[in-house]
Amino acid sequence: MAPARADLPRTGPSPRTGPSPRAALVADTALALIAERGLRGLTHRAVDEAAGLPQGSTSNHARTRAALLETALRRLADLEARMFSPRDAHPAPDPTTPDGLHASAGLLADALHRSMTEGRQLLLARFELALEATRRPELRRAYDDLGRGFRDSLEAVLRAAGSPDSGRHARSLVSWFEGVLFHFTAGSSSARPPDREELRTGAAEVLRGMLRQDVRDGQDGPGSPDGPTA
Repeated sequence: MAPARADLPRTGPSPRTGPSPRAALVADTALALIAERGLRGLTHRAVDEAAGLPQGSTSNHARTRAALLETALRRLADLEARMFSPRDAHPAPDPTTPDGLHASAGLLADALHRSMTEGRQLLLARFELALEATRRPELRRAYDDLGRGFRDSLEAVLRAAGSPDSGRHARSLVSWFEGVLFHFTAGSSSARPPDREELRTGAAEVLRGMLRQDVRDGQDGPGSPDGPTA
């Protein structure tokens, strides 16, 4: 049975900067197949059939399996970037203030929750591609290059917020982010994913420790959801 493309987030390509509709269809269908069947189920013919395209259409966009994997990975990075982006146009909060730290934690929690719900199929595809990248050096390079942009943006935010070691803290924050996503999507707690409040509490604890804040605004402290301040 062909995978339902509706399982992927409805964030189509920009008509000016994104891939062509046919290329986006190929990449989206490849991601849906990877999420549903694993990499064993990804072939050019399978993409053509699942997407309802004439035989050979996928090969026109990605001649080899390696090219098809990289096409899927780059589309995945584009869709996840949109998934993780805030849904409003308000300025980024300042995590050096109590209210700003809670707002920043809320943004991280929203991104995590969207990824685990709306973007669950994307996550499954990414986990499959991450493992495949350990066996394919060319995919490893593409995977690492695309992930570096997300880490660099976090590093810039943490540096501006006064992190004493923004590079290390960015790596730690990405590790926490990725660990939460895996643990509650494919790990031992996948049957009980957290709600936004639990995610916000965890994000606030991580940020507070990195920024060495003693935030006591009536919401934090002993007996509060976030626990004692560091």
